[in-house]
Amino acid sequence: MLLALEQQQLKKNTDDNIQTASQQITNEDREAALNLLRDKNLPERILADFNLAGVVGEETNKLVGYLAGVSRKLDKPLAVVIQSSSAAGKSSLMDAVLSFMPEDERVQYSAMTGQSLFYMGETRLKNKILAISEEEGAHTASYALKLLQSEGEVTIASTGKDDSNGQLITREYKVEYLVMLFLTTTAIDIDEELLNRCLVLTVNESREQTEAIHHAQRLETYLARSRNQITKEAILKLHRNAQRLLKPLAVINPYADQLTFLSDKTRTRRDHEKYLTLIDSIALFTPIPA
Repeated sequence: MLLALEQQQLKKNTDDNIQTASQQITNEDREAALNLLRDKNLPERILADFNLAGVVGEETNKLVGYLAGVSRKLDKPLAVVIQSSSAAGKSSLMDAVLSFMPEDERVQYSAMTGQSLFYMGETRLKNKILAISEEEGAHTASYALKLLQSEGEVTIASTGKDDSNGQLITREYKVEYLVMLFLTTTAIDIDEELLNRCLVLTVNESREQTEAIHHAQRLETYLARSRNQITKEAILKLHRNAQRLLKPLAVINPYADQLTFLSDKTRTRRDHEKYLTLIDSIALFTPIPA
């Protein structure tokens, strides 16, 4: 009974937070967010806003990461792993993508224990983004994360005492999640079972990209940084409001049977699902008519 009451309280708090965040959008902000969603050149607009927010290069990664964030509203959200060597900018890229998403729709941890997912409230991560700063920090939770991504639920049988008579009994905890998973890693060899459930993005480590980053860093004088901060906050607020207007929706692709995909390896069976989900994310985020 106590667990049930705690879950109900958590659900109420989550619903209240979402409702409060939605109520904070003024009519003016709502119209600006709708204009963003109606932009016929939305991909170009997103990339331009990333650049104004201070993220240099990585155009493909920024778009894919953004669309993966949108997939949290789908029945089968995407999972993304950003892989690079140390100090290449993987964490900065993930943080940049997350900053465009509403604060109340993302949960970020540095590490997770092996059983933490089993005991989270059912609504804690529903239609949200679960970001873990380093894949190594989720190593002990990798089994639960794999189940979460492939089956959408995790179940555990745990032994505890019966409050009425003190005898040991087995309780079952089953939690269903619709969550978009976001990880970063410096590891070259990632758990294959986890890897083939994720989209893998590699950071641009070229000399040209490093020079572009150095140039952007040198331009950040105190005055320019203050002005850029004002612009950045306005851009992030606009995108967060637009993301809040998105609702969970079943996407039906009438052209799915006309698509083709590689079939030379068995792992493409899962890659094909990610391919279809990415298309659904694009459809969900397609500019809406005025």
